[in-house]
Amino acid sequence: MKAYVVERAGGPEVLELRDVPSVAPKSDEVRIRVRAFGINRGEIYLRAGKLGPIDAPRVPGIEAVGEVLDDPSGAFRFGERVATAMGGLQFTRAGSYAEEVTVLASNVVSLEGTRLPWDQLAALPQAYLTAWGALHRSLQIEAGQTLLVRGATSSVGLAAVTYAKASGVRVFASTRSKEHAERLYGAGADVVIVDKGAIAEQVRDAHPAGVDAALEIVGAATLRDTAKTLRPFGAITVIGLLGGPPVFEQFNLITDLAPASRLSFFPSQLFGTDVLPLTNAPLKSLALDVENRRIPSHLAKVFAFDEVREAHRMVESSREPGKIVVRL
Repeated sequence: MKAYVVERAGGPEVLELRDVPSVAPKSDEVRIRVRAFGINRGEIYLRAGKLGPIDAPRVPGIEAVGEVLDDPSGAFRFGERVATAMGGLQFTRAGSYAEEVTVLASNVVSLEGTRLPWDQLAALPQAYLTAWGALHRSLQIEAGQTLLVRGATSSVGLAAVTYAKASGVRVFASTRSKEHAERLYGAGADVVIVDKGAIAEQVRDAHPAGVDAALEIVGAATLRDTAKTLRPFGAITVIGLLGGPPVFEQFNLITDLAPASRLSFFPSQLFGTDVLPLTNAPLKSLALDVENRRIPSHLAKVFAFDEVREAHRMVESSREPGKIVVRL
């Protein structure tokens, strides 16, 4: 089968399309014919060497949608439409930039019954599963509460805005470009704030008591300012790498956090584990909602399989909202 392989850190040119062996699934694995996959910052950072040295050939990719080719357990039938995300993809096993991918069965979600095109489906898994996990399990946000999404024009930011609004939450969304405000309102935001480096004062003007929770997608660069938007006993979860790795220097818990607030980091490596099983993940219902136009699609652009390098260049250079997808 064909797959993209990275053997050294560098720019998009280090992504090489090669013939690699297909991997037969073990008893707890599923082999999937990949029909489409999303492009994520985690894959950009892997390729650039920001996630550690590349000391062996690596196949990038942390999510995919496609059809089941082989499931030794019989839980999924041949040809069943499915999605997969993380579960060691690109780290402890070959990733999804390939014609086929073998994944842990615990990281497979059935999409049977949806007629949404593959490129539209590929815009959902990583973004919406991250939003679902962070909002419900980490932030434990409830209907009627308020949420700030910092970095809302990213693919996961748009998904978080849409998912939170559909869950009955009042959503404040930030963007660095006022031209993207209408896109955020369309995604479900109640209040859009143009981010010029500090937004806490604007959030407090709109909601003086402070928000109940914040989803930090930019990362370390804006965390202190985001924390100032919280009410006492509020919560903030960092999920993003838009501003680089989430490494904080001289962070003062007394002065940099609201009183009695909680700070956490949500890693999508938890998908499919005992602490975050995907059995109750709402991915299929979300796909049906997009299909029936109850919620908007956040697909931005589709590339062909031989255009993966161009897709990486676009992610690195573009500030356009939404998800970039590769269709096989």
